[in-house]
Amino acid sequence: MSDAMTEQHPIDESTGPDQDAVIAAIATVYDPEIPVNIYELGLIYAIDLHDDGRVNVEMTLTAPNCPSAQELPEMVRDAILKVPNVTNATVEIVWDPPWDMSRMSDDARLALNMF
Repeated sequence: MSDAMTEQHPIDESTGPDQDAVIAAIATVYDPEIPVNIYELGLIYAIDLHDDGRVNVEMTLTAPNCPSAQELPEMVRDAILKVPNVTNATVEIVWDPPWDMSRMSDDARLALNMF
């Protein structure tokens, strides 16, 4: 393998969004019907951070007929846009794989009495 293919370029983290800050912002969003934030519920499948400040999120909902289907992605997007160094945020709803309770964190299970 050539050196060009294996060369690691340093990433200037001061220019792009901080992953922990993005996760903390997402964790401020709650499904109105469930008293646990959507990150702990396991509704966030992917967070892609880009050096130019773009953040792309793939998330799901607990069910396709979720009454909050329109508002939750907007709430996530609005929360992410408040994070320093974020220039744009897109949130895509995905249905594969389907959400199930195994995706919840232990804290979420404890809060919902689901052991």
